[in-house]
Amino acid sequence: MRIFLCFVAVMALLAGCGSKAPPPVAQAANTSSGLAGGARPVDVTFPSFGDARPHDWSGRAPGSYAVHGIDVSRYQPPIDWRAARRAGVSFAFIKATEGVEELDPRFAEHWAGAGRAGIPRAAYHFYYFCAPADEQARWFIRNVPRRAGSLPHVLDMEWNPFSPTCRIRPDGADVRRRAQIFLDILEAHYGQRPIVYTTIDFWRETGIGRLPRTRFWLRSVAGHPSERYPGAWWDFCQYTGTGLEPGLKGEVDLNVFDGPAPAWGYYGSGGVGVSPGLVPPRPSVRNQADGRRASAGPVPRPGAWVRSARRSYEARIWLV
Repeated sequence: MRIFLCFVAVMALLAGCGSKAPPPVAQAANTSSGLAGGARPVDVTFPSFGDARPHDWSGRAPGSYAVHGIDVSRYQPPIDWRAARRAGVSFAFIKATEGVEELDPRFAEHWAGAGRAGIPRAAYHFYYFCAPADEQARWFIRNVPRRAGSLPHVLDMEWNPFSPTCRIRPDGADVRRRAQIFLDILEAHYGQRPIVYTTIDFWRETGIGRLPRTRFWLRSVAGHPSERYPGAWWDFCQYTGTGLEPGLKGEVDLNVFDGPAPAWGYYGSGGVGVSPGLVPPRPSVRNQADGRRASAGPVPRPGAWVRSARRSYEARIWLV
């Protein structure tokens, strides 16, 4: 099959320049929260959210990313999800479970509200290091419905020094083994490989980034992930824990998707993101970002997008 290459991330070429964020842009409304009726909705690209404790960013600032979302848990009060969508919330990660017996008391409320508003959503599980991974996976499955068109769900793995019952810190090999068990069980049940959320210290101390076939959501509130996670490839970045947005009272975590709006439209559908089995992806196609052939390896299937290994900026190649 002939592969036509075209860039859909001209912004990425400007990323290293720290260019000023474009103004919010309203898109055509789409009432679907899944893929059954077409691409996922992006009602507002480049939204302008507030921050209770803002700081200056070096390099590429969060506002220069097109697609933004929030993550929520019991600590957020009732949310006006329709107002959130109108303001530019394009996705929501919602805490569901922790360990083998805790269910977030606001999960059902947040899950239903985001769904009614047509906001693409996924649930996340906070990992508890004093319980078996398979039991935690089954607890998550028991409480989170399987729904076509949902975003990939999330395994949140980070150290928890404030836990009153479990403060152990397994070595990196054991952490990765546990994560693999959890991810495999959820993938078999939901049909999508989960995303892994993690933090700077956990990434550095456990080598969690070495997990095969895994997409990452990285916490990086004090600088761009390229500074805090050198060499990491990521799909989402949590850039503040003190965000302000119109649909919610108080502060909330804000996140960006590391790709353009067209790629977001089909993210997680099997054609966009870090392709399973290609982590890191090593295309055998010519990389037009630098005019040289990338290292030998399998060619990503049409519909995938891959990252340049030759440039410091995050170039994309769209295979159509």
